[in-house]
Amino acid sequence: MPIVEISIIPLGTGSPSVSKYVASAFSVLRKEKGIKYELTSMGTIIEAPSLKKLLSIAEKMHRRVFSSGVKRVVTTIKIDERKDKKMTLEGKVASVRDKLSKGVSIKNADKSSF
Repeated sequence: MPIVEISIIPLGTGSPSVSKYVASAFSVLRKEKGIKYELTSMGTIIEAPSLKKLLSIAEKMHRRVFSSGVKRVVTTIKIDERKDKKMTLEGKVASVRDKLSKGVSIKNADKSSF
């Protein structure tokens, strides 16, 4: 499954705090079916069956911030998609944790498993 990380930054809000805008954009995810998501301190990670679905969700989140009166929004999207094997949010983290538990260094890590 493709995974995206999205970061939405409203500009010109008059305050350095943007959490209410982040919460507004994040609320879009609660209405979506068939996705997984994780809020992080620097963005939101979303997993869905198709890239088309993820980009549609990203657009809804972006537009939601405009609906709260903001005049300018900068949205950054990172896309991670593999065709050689199934990838999930949990699987990516588990792969790194597994390597950490084995004391694997970058010199002998199987780079193809990331």
